[in-house]
Amino acid sequence: MVLELLMNPKKAEREPWELFFIGIVYSSVAIFLSLYIFKQYVGIVMVFLTTLACTYLIQGTLNREEKKDLFINHELALLKEHGKALSYFMFLFLGFVVSFSLWYIIMPQSFSSQVFAIQEETIRCINSVGVEGCLSAPTESFVKIFLNNAKVLFFVLVFAFFYGAGSVFILAWNATVVATAIGLFVRNSLSSAAASFGWSSLSNYFSSYSLGLLRYLTHGGLEILAYFIVALAGGIISVAVARHSFNSQSFRKVLWDSVDLIALSFGALFLAAIIEVFITPVLFG
Repeated sequence: MVLELLMNPKKAEREPWELFFIGIVYSSVAIFLSLYIFKQYVGIVMVFLTTLACTYLIQGTLNREEKKDLFINHELALLKEHGKALSYFMFLFLGFVVSFSLWYIIMPQSFSSQVFAIQEETIRCINSVGVEGCLSAPTESFVKIFLNNAKVLFFVLVFAFFYGAGSVFILAWNATVVATAIGLFVRNSLSSAAASFGWSSLSNYFSSYSLGLLRYLTHGGLEILAYFIVALAGGIISVAVARHSFNSQSFRKVLWDSVDLIALSFGALFLAAIIEVFITPVLFG
């Protein structure tokens, strides 16, 4: 209850950047609670506890956004209003990624491998699929990546519709996977300088971490934005189902506005796949 009351939708709209630090707090507390209470299942329990801390904020946001659909008739004005919620969702996610990745790097390797064991296994599976699939042609890679992300988008929509704020579970899980990938990238970048200390190593650390964030968030930021957009759409439809009759004009208006959001999310996902396949390899090798 204490963590939930740190932030509410009204305050989040006024100061969206505060959600970055809220995300760090939520995820850090989740790591240590799951580590000392559910040690055998820490990798998944920390995602659940992070999601649980966000439930009040996310559900309150879905209720507010559904009301906006009813009272705002101009499409651009409505998208601008939804954009306020999306902005603090993105700050929240960035807080998750920074927190999880820093804890992954700061912890001793044996310790972090225990905490993030499931995430590391997920990354190995993703990499092995890429190798086994022999995706030499960029077009093949693009299709595979887009279809895989579209599958995640579908599940986020389903979770948002049936569980409301529960859709954040998938997004928090993605944050841990991205954070683990960043942590592995940083550790591999610093492996040659592991035995040395001083300002040069400190400089390498910060440059490697910054490069890791940029590498995975260049396209990953758009992917997560797409997931948040569709989570917002699914959650709004879920609230509308509970509040209105299927035959009412209010429900139809909310439904069509949500369809626009879903279409927008597919557009963002398509652009993210283009960046991941054709731009990220050029920038980061």
